[in-house]
Parts: sequence; structure tokens; C-alpha cells
Amino acid sequence: MSSSQQPDPRDRPARLTVGVVGAGRVGPALAASLQLAGHRPVAVSGVSDASRRRAGLLLPGVPLVSPAEVLDRAELVLLTVPDDALPGLVAGLAETGAVRPGQLLVHTSGRFGAKVLDPALRAGALPLALHPAMTFTGTPVDVQRLAGCSFGVTAPEELRMAAEALVIEMGGEPEWVAEDRRPLYHAALALGANHLVTLVAQAMELLREAGVEAPDRMLGPLLGAALDNSLRSGDAALTGPVARGDAGTVAAHVAELRRYAPQTLAGYLAMARATADRALAHGLLKPELAEDLLVVLADSASDGTTGGTTGGPGADGPDADGPDEAQGGTR
Repeated sequence: MSSSQQPDPRDRPARLTVGVVGAGRVGPALAASLQLAGHRPVAVSGVSDASRRRAGLLLPGVPLVSPAEVLDRAELVLLTVPDDALPGLVAGLAETGAVRPGQLLVHTSGRFGAKVLDPALRAGALPLALHPAMTFTGTPVDVQRLAGCSFGVTAPEELRMAAEALVIEMGGEPEWVAEDRRPLYHAALALGANHLVTLVAQAMELLREAGVEAPDRMLGPLLGAALDNSLRSGDAALTGPVARGDAGTVAAHVAELRRYAPQTLAGYLAMARATADRALAHGLLKPELAEDLLVVLADSASDGTTGGTTGGPGADGPDADGPDEAQGGTR
């Protein structure tokens, strides 16, 4: 059948009304994606001005109402609030009778599985944990990025097919995660994505200090190749002075960081030690070269001048209505 003969998504059976509680960067994007699949967003709640603007941008014409009214109007409810707020929100909605039997209740926290929705389950709701492993901007580009995005899926076994079907409708790839492995799963995403942002930001600052006018242009191809190689080859993709056992080069790095950017030194040493350990374990770093390298790292860490945390631009937390990624990606 050609694309011109495909049925309109709105003509499919089992189209659902959709509500969003917490108009952070994630909820409106997921609701907009579900709308493309033929579902109908009918209500959204948000507190801050930023969340209301996001809702207006991604879900134009959808009314802003209270969380209780969102549940009253919607058959499928997306709970897209920060992790720490989720248990209290679920308990409050269940205690006040806002949850209806047969209502699909979906949260997008990476940390929690389906059990955090147990109060709603006891009220008759159908609990699903769908965590998009993606970083979100709060703009329409997020909807496009969901195509091919993996979702960490956790649900009661009898709802597994329904959960996976919703992910597929949003253009994503469902990846089953056991309830007791959710925190480990989420830690892996935070390590790979959230910490990467910090590393890249620090690298750009150091390049500017070194006189590079366009650090983003310099880092882009290098980081892209490193990421692609590491995803394809794992530890075998490792290059650089630590993998080679160049203790003198690492010592020079340490001296320059201590002089120009002491706040980055602790992170550099921690990553260098972790890199050396992995290089040794995989036979990439020769033991006879590792000894001098590890001495440099140990001496640099023990002198007590590795710096500490500092404030800076963007120190404010994410929007109180929701996470800045996945409750995804990595959130």
C-alpha cells in the first residue's frame, strides 16, 4: 500500500485522550508525539511560566488545568515531574480519588519502575514506566528526536505489550528493564550522557583558555568520531596518553590544569585513573608503562590541590514542573 493510501491515524481504533501532569521539557513532547499517532491531548498542567509556554508551543489549544482535572479528562495520563516529586504526586492523586479504574498512568522517570505507581494501581489504574533515553530541549525538535529513541520500559507483565505498543507509536524502540534494575539502568544513562555534558563544557573552557577561537568546531569532529568508535568497539577504541602510558604528558596536563583550571583537576584525575584501569584490564596499557603513570596520578591526587566544585552559569536547577531530559536521559 502506498503512503497516499495509508489510513488516517485518527481512524484507528482505541485512540486515547491524553493528559500531561508536569509540563517540563518531556511531557509536552511525548504528548505531541502521541498526537501524531492519532491520540488526542485534552489537558495539561503546569506551574511556571516556562512550562506554560512549552505547553502552548507543543500542544497549542490544549487547556491548562489542575492535575486533578487532567486525570478527570484523560484516559492516558503522562506524569512527567522530577523523580523526587513523583511518589508524593502519585500518593496524593490516589488519596484524593482523582485516579479512575482502567486509566493508563504513565511516568517517565528513569529511576523508578512501575511500583512507584502502586497507590494508583490499588485505585484501579494501569501503571506503566516509559523512560525515553534522550535529552530534551522543550522545543518541537524533541518530537523528531523520538524517532528511533530507546525507551526503558517497565510494567506488570500483563501490560507489557500495551507499554511497548505506546513506545512504538511514538516512534521509539522499547527496551525492557526489570523493576529492580531501574536504578542501575538510570545510573548508566546519567554516567554516559549527563556527565558527558560536563566533560564537554570543561573541554571547551580549556580550549578557550588556550586561545582556540572556535572550540565547538574543533571538538565536534573529534567527539563524534570518539563516540562512534566507542559504541562500535568499546574499550578497543581507547587512544591518548593514558592508554599509551605517557606519564610525562599526563604530568604536564596536571600541571597546566592546576595552574589554569584547578576546578577541573579532580575530574581529570578520576577519569584518568578509571581509563588506566580499563586500559590495563583490556591489555591496551602495558603494565611496565602503567607504573609511572599511576604514580603521577596518585601523587597529583594526594597533594590536596585538586580543586572543588564551583558555581557558574546555569547553576539553577531544572524547571520545577519536570526534568530537562527524560525525566529522559537521561534524566
